[in-house]
Amino acid sequence: MAEPLPPTRPRIPGSGLAKGLAVTLRTMTKKTVTAQYPDAQPELPPRSRGVIGLFEENCTVCMLCARECPDWCIYIDSHKETVPPAAPGGRERSRNVLDRFAIDFSLCMYCGICIEVCPFDALFWSPEFEYAETDIHELTHERDKLREWMWTVPAPPALDPGAEEPKELAAARKTADKLAAEAATAAEAAELAAQTAEQAPQPEPRADGTTTTTDPTTDPTTDPTTDPTTGTPEPSKPSDPQDGAS
Repeated sequence: MAEPLPPTRPRIPGSGLAKGLAVTLRTMTKKTVTAQYPDAQPELPPRSRGVIGLFEENCTVCMLCARECPDWCIYIDSHKETVPPAAPGGRERSRNVLDRFAIDFSLCMYCGICIEVCPFDALFWSPEFEYAETDIHELTHERDKLREWMWTVPAPPALDPGAEEPKELAAARKTADKLAAEAATAAEAAELAAQTAEQAPQPEPRADGTTTTTDPTTDPTTDPTTDPTTGTPEPSKPSDPQDGAS
């Protein structure tokens, strides 16, 4: 058996009119605030959807943004190039090179699907909204114009103190450390080569205009069988028979 409904409070005649008049009275006593645009720029939320910026270095021409766009307002052209092998004996690879990336903002409905499906973070929201044109054809922004909007994209919010470092930063730091280690190794090798060159025997001029290299192991002044004045070996002296007899 259904429970009986609680008794309703009787409505006072004219209560709705009294509430409406109360709102009007409260509004009349407040000071009117007018936004002085365009002299005063509005304070927009950090995640405002104004215009889309393109970071073309991250674009791999995967075409996901153009396929998922419900308005078909993204136009992409590309061509393939052959990349030589990274190591000797490897195979050549082909990659897509971006030729054109354009967005027609006269058709865009600012849904943000293209930014969400981009797997390489090539598209970003910018809070800039002042790009109205008198000609509708000027609302098609090519990749150079989209690249300019990237400079207006705000920085991402800071991570929590206990949050894990993004994988992109960890990979970039690892690459930077590897390059720094290789540079340090190359500098040490260059310094060692310079020290070896300084310690190498230097050529000495002769009286006849030629040069000779002084080697401590073959220095005439240290070799007892060499004449220090001429640098020629001294003739061996015959052995004395008496020395052998003794």
